[in-house]
Amino acid sequence: MIVGQNEAIERIIGVYQTYLAGLNPPGRPVGNFLFLGPTGTGKTRIVEAASESLLGDGRAVIKIDCAEFQHSHEIAKLIGSPPGYLGHRETHPLLSQETLNQYHSEKVKLSFVLFDEIEKASDSLWNLLLGILDKASLTLGDNRRVDFSSSLIFMTSNLGATEMDALMRPGMGFHSNASPAIQDPAGLIKRIQSAGVSAARRKFTPEFINRLDKIVVFNPLDEAQLREILKIELLRVQERVFAGVPFLFQLTDAAKERLLSEGTDAKYGARHLKRAIERILVHPLANLIATQQVRAGDLVSVDAGDGDDLEFERIEEGLPVYTIFRKNSDAHRATQGADSLRRSLDNLSEHTLVG
Repeated sequence: MIVGQNEAIERIIGVYQTYLAGLNPPGRPVGNFLFLGPTGTGKTRIVEAASESLLGDGRAVIKIDCAEFQHSHEIAKLIGSPPGYLGHRETHPLLSQETLNQYHSEKVKLSFVLFDEIEKASDSLWNLLLGILDKASLTLGDNRRVDFSSSLIFMTSNLGATEMDALMRPGMGFHSNASPAIQDPAGLIKRIQSAGVSAARRKFTPEFINRLDKIVVFNPLDEAQLREILKIELLRVQERVFAGVPFLFQLTDAAKERLLSEGTDAKYGARHLKRAIERILVHPLANLIATQQVRAGDLVSVDAGDGDDLEFERIEEGLPVYTIFRKNSDAHRATQGADSLRRSLDNLSEHTLVG
C-alpha cells in the first residue's frame, strides 16, 4: 500500500503506459528513476508494490545495496571477475541476464532493478551505471553482455533529507497551529522538492542527471497519511494473526492515538510507526499467545493503558473462524481499495496495447 506519494505513482504509470504502447526509446531501459526523500517515506516500498502488481511478487525486485560497493574492487560482486583472476569460476555476478529474466512471464517481460542509497556508490559503480542508464547495456567480467532494455531502473537516496526536515520541523506535531504545511501546503511541497533536486544536482554529475527520466522527491508524511498507514499496518498484523492462531483484536481510538503518539517521528517517517506497532502491540500479543492467555476464536479489545503500554482484554471467546473473518472483512476491503498504484497498474496490464 502506498500513501501520500501520488507523483511517484503517476510517473511509474506514465512510463509503463509508454512501454505498453511500444513508444519507449529503443536501446534504453524502460525507465530510469531517482527517488529522493527522507527515510520511511516509501521510496523502496513503491518499487516493491509495482513489482507485486505487475509480476505478482514484491520480492522480484533485484536490489543492489550501494553501501556494499563503496570500493572499486567490490564491483566484481556485480559483474564477476575477469578470466584469469583468482576465484573467476566461483564468482557469480549479481547482474546477469539470467537474474534479470527470472521473473519474466508470458504476460509481462519486465525486470525491476533497485540501486539503494545510490550516493554511496564507488566511482566504478558510477561508470557501470552510466552505461546501463544510457545504452541499457552492461559487460560482465567474462565479456558477456547483459541487456537492460526491458528493465525499470530505480535509484534511491536520502540526499536533501536534512533540508527537508528543517522545512517540516517547525510544523511537526499533531496539534501545531503554526504548521507551514497548513498555512501554505503547495508552497511547502515546492520548497521540499527544490531542496531535494538541488541536493541531487550538487552530488551527481550532469552526465548522470541527463540520463534520468524523472527525479521524484518523496514528501515527508503528515498526520493524515500516518493515520492511513496505521490502519494499513494494523490490518497486516491481523493477517499475520490469522496465519497462526486465528483470533481478532480491535483497537479503541485511544489505543490508536497511543500508537500514533509513540510512532510519530519526522526523521524516520513510517518506519518509526512500524517499530512502535511491533514493540507496543505485536510483542504483547505474541506473549499472550505463547502463554495461552489468548486462543483461537477470541475477540480481544486493545485500549490505552497507563504510561506507554496498551491494555488487552478478552471480550469474547470461542467465535467460529468465519465470524472472525466477517467482522474484519469491511476494514480489509477498505484497505484494498486504498491501493491506487496496484489498481492503476493492474488495469493497464489487463488492457495491453501491444502483444
